[in-house]
Amino acid sequence: MRDIYLGFKFAFSYFSILPAGFKPGDDLSSKKVLGTMLFFFPLVGFVLSLLSLGLYQILLPLAWFGAVISALAYMVFYGFIHTEAVIDVADALYASHSNKDAYRIIKEPTVGAMGVLWGILFVLLKVSGTVFFLMHNLFTEFVSIAIISRMSLLLLFYTQTFRSSFLTQLKAAFSSAYFWGALVCFTLFGSLIGGIHFLVLLPAGLLLAYLTVAGIRKKLGFVNGDVLGTVLESVEIVLFTAGGLLWL
Repeated sequence: MRDIYLGFKFAFSYFSILPAGFKPGDDLSSKKVLGTMLFFFPLVGFVLSLLSLGLYQILLPLAWFGAVISALAYMVFYGFIHTEAVIDVADALYASHSNKDAYRIIKEPTVGAMGVLWGILFVLLKVSGTVFFLMHNLFTEFVSIAIISRMSLLLLFYTQTFRSSFLTQLKAAFSSAYFWGALVCFTLFGSLIGGIHFLVLLPAGLLLAYLTVAGIRKKLGFVNGDVLGTVLESVEIVLFTAGGLLWL
């Protein structure tokens, strides 16, 4: 039971900036802790989206400005880790066109001009999509997308191989029981929140994530944490677009 509790806290500690304290003796490398950590990953999206919605309600008198602040807050809550990944992957993709070592480029601490431009583009699209949903009161759809984007990464953890020792360790811990348990639990949970909208967006998000990672793997030759972060951001942006077109 303690390992489940540690995995729950580890999910929020690793995938967000929300505080989660640990004791020196806590073993965060055990399979049960790591498997539980991934199991609760979609819940992190749910909580972060709720915090953003709560902030928007407080800032409602500010109209669009409050929506922009809330949209940026959503990205701040997960520490911009997925946005940073977009920059690295964009640099690696452009490097691969010149037959350079994409893995070496993606691990470099510096960033290139194309990576910065793509990072700015993703931020603008992400903020615009979030603001659009908030200002049109598509609250349950916003929460649904935050959950689905993270469920899509669980599919990738279950199906992909990684050029990363930590991700390989996570994959080894993420057994079929964790994957199918998370898929069933959060599908039921999400359908209670978003209803038919959630059920429509879920298969689209899962398929989009799988196709996106396949395309990036074909170009780079590997999948690592930066690729997963890029997939999450891509899924959310596309689902914002699709949701806006379908339900407004």
